[in-house]
Amino acid sequence: MDQQTVKESTEEKRVITKKPELLAPAGSLEKLKIAVHYGADAVFIGGQDFGLRSNADNFSIEEMQEGVQFATKYGAHIYVTTNIYAHNENMVGLDDYLEELERIGVKGIIVADPLIIEASKRVAPKLEVHLSTQQSLSNWQAVNFWKQEGLDRVVLAREVGLEEMLEMKKNVDIEIETFIHGAMCISYSGRCVLSNHMTARDSNRGGCCQSCRWDYFLYEEGDIASENLDERALFDEDDAPFAMSPKDLNLIKAIPKLIEAGIDSLKVEGRMKSIHYVATVVSVYRKVIDAYCADPDHFEIDDEWVQELEKCANRPTAPAFFENTPGHEEQMYRYHSQKTAFDFAGVVLGYEEETKVVTLQQRNHFRPGDRIEFFGPEIMNFIQVVDTIWDEEGNQLDAARHPLQIVKFKVDKPVSRDNMMRKEL
Repeated sequence: MDQQTVKESTEEKRVITKKPELLAPAGSLEKLKIAVHYGADAVFIGGQDFGLRSNADNFSIEEMQEGVQFATKYGAHIYVTTNIYAHNENMVGLDDYLEELERIGVKGIIVADPLIIEASKRVAPKLEVHLSTQQSLSNWQAVNFWKQEGLDRVVLAREVGLEEMLEMKKNVDIEIETFIHGAMCISYSGRCVLSNHMTARDSNRGGCCQSCRWDYFLYEEGDIASENLDERALFDEDDAPFAMSPKDLNLIKAIPKLIEAGIDSLKVEGRMKSIHYVATVVSVYRKVIDAYCADPDHFEIDDEWVQELEKCANRPTAPAFFENTPGHEEQMYRYHSQKTAFDFAGVVLGYEEETKVVTLQQRNHFRPGDRIEFFGPEIMNFIQVVDTIWDEEGNQLDAARHPLQIVKFKVDKPVSRDNMMRKEL
């Protein structure tokens, strides 16, 4: 990090003036808007072609254009993943697709295949080109190679640690993006073929079935030499099934080190996660980045930020490779999920100040007597108990039980549109 460009010293305190970009995932237009509303500087999305999340909703060109217009209104950028490893049959329509992305105002594309890189330079030169984590970039000389190839940014392999990042920033003048939160691959990033082998779904062309998160029972093969071909179970009946998934990445406590290292973009993984996940994670990291940059010398991690992240987590988390090579404690051999203390229950559509009544779109079952929590960028989190619930016509309900049902009830404090509601379990 060029200290002169990012820090100002005043008589009172040191201030970071160049904040890293907070980059959020969005698998749909709704998630994109939520990500921007909750504080993302940029959002990465996937189109209906050339990306690695075929199970996400993904965006049509028309939806991308609407997303770009929305993001631009709030000073945010949109990047589009075009990070498949393409086979011959995947290349049809590539030039037209890249030209369309440039036309509608997409800031840049995230790419793994050199052919797509060259095609973008040729037909859509205004698009920034960011090297995908699928290239498993993990040393400064490789970073320098891609800089010489004319790329604007590189996304590091998830296996890269802090010392390696510092070496890259020292030796190469290029934007660096790294993951700070989300799922980890059990294989070296982007190099897994378990899905291909087990289900004929190509993980490097958008079809990963997450085989590493399945439950497995371990057996020892029979011995051909002794003619005993019977398999022998390596587990007891009471054993939990074997899984080989790593814990999810969580670098909230490392944000100060990443900022001081000069990392340009901090990336949250999870295009297939819910709007509750996107809103929670983005809002927490927004607070951490802003608080550290405002007064780095007196910064402390707030325990409430850490607890907030846990409210949307369904898997244990760890810092992965950031400071050390992870050991067995960072793996999930005998379990692959955890029960959260909250369920996402609704999105605020409106609030009547005179009556103190909220209009809410239900996203999970709740009823009178449930303890709920509201959160959002305009408010401080608050908890209350649900009292009487009405439908849109004013009829009293025993519960909000129907998906996307519009309901009303009184709240203890004012709320704003797109604030969210959780239910304590």
